[in-house]
Amino acid sequence: MDEIIFEVHDAEEGGYMARALGQSIFTQAETWEELRELVRDAVLCHFEDASTRPKIIRLHFVRDEVVAA
Repeated sequence: MDEIIFEVHDAEEGGYMARALGQSIFTQAETWEELRELVRDAVLCHFEDASTRPKIIRLHFVRDEVVAA
């Protein structure tokens, strides 16, 4: 696997939450910088063997917005 993609949303209680697509990896953080660090750590823990670890971690921020008609 060359790349792993995380879908990132604003957390209801503040901060951000991230979920890996196709893997059971979840994390959340108060700041964007902290989220980046925690996502990297989560990937390292999930893929202990360096030969199977993704080379690229992509964070895809999704924002839901409601606009009155």
